Amino acid sequence: MQAVRLVNTSDMSRNDWLEHRRHGIGGSDAAVIMGVSPWKSLMDLWLEKTGQYVEDIDSESMYWGRVLEDVIAKEFAIRNKLKIRRVNAILQHPDYPYMIANVDRVIVGRKEGLEIKTGHEFSSQHWENGVPAYYYAQVQHYMAVTGFKLWHVAVLIGGNKYEQFVVHRSEDYINELISAEAEFWQMVQEERPPAFDGSAASTKLLNQMYPQATEEEKPLPQQAFQLVQQYEEAAEEEKAAKERKEEAANKLKDMLGEYSKGFIFDRKVCWTNVTAKRFDTKRFKKDYPDLHDQYVNESTYRRFSIK
Repeated sequence: MQAVRLVNTSDMSRNDWLEHRRHGIGGSDAAVIMGVSPWKSLMDLWLEKTGQYVEDIDSESMYWGRVLEDVIAKEFAIRNKLKIRRVNAILQHPDYPYMIANVDRVIVGRKEGLEIKTGHEFSSQHWENGVPAYYYAQVQHYMAVTGFKLWHVAVLIGGNKYEQFVVHRSEDYINELISAEAEFWQMVQEERPPAFDGSAASTKLLNQMYPQATEEEKPLPQQAFQLVQQYEEAAEEEKAAKERKEEAANKLKDMLGEYSKGFIFDRKVCWTNVTAKRFDTKRFKKDYPDLHDQYVNESTYRRFSIK
């Protein structure tokens, strides 16, 4: 193994682990940097690494993923007649110290690793053509850090469907990955954000950077016209998509009628009763105007529009 054992994780707290993770690029970050993550944008990742917010999401699916990890690892070892072991350390690339890895298992006596995944039953389509692109980036990152030539991926889908795959080291991909990660880490070090995109993280950062507007006007660069067209076209597509969505919902409601739930194959359609209680602010203001004014908080925000 070419990797450096940066720190032992046997007795490490989750907070300490998150802090170490923030100071480097891990395997799950690789998919974001390569633009193939379905969960996170480059701006999200940049905000995390620059300490502007800390991601500490521990969902139920993540919990069960940890619980089932040993079960899947043992099944892999039995099926392949291999010995596997934990690493219990954050590994670090010897030449690029910001490249780190928390690998699930390594194969004893071989320069091979094992990544363990779980997925809900609807995710099976993502595995039909092999390891999804976002996990492919992750294991190539691990091979870049460790110097290994091969990585196994074992996945349990829907709690009852076991699959396993082999990913071979790709020098071309790893070279591209190292270059992209170096560029991203430079942005982190310089606190220079990536290009703004359509993510909520970009919107949040822009609101933080420019909270107040002046009354002045300015000429925009020529490429602004293309962005105006893009915005207006997207708005029309959004309107059409909303109408298609409502049409489908209304037709399904008609099929349900007075029933609250309906089934089609493995999907469930619900139209249930919900009781909501809302504070009547208009009536309160009318009946108690002085008291209402005492509890009104004024806020300023910027509204975006194109005319």
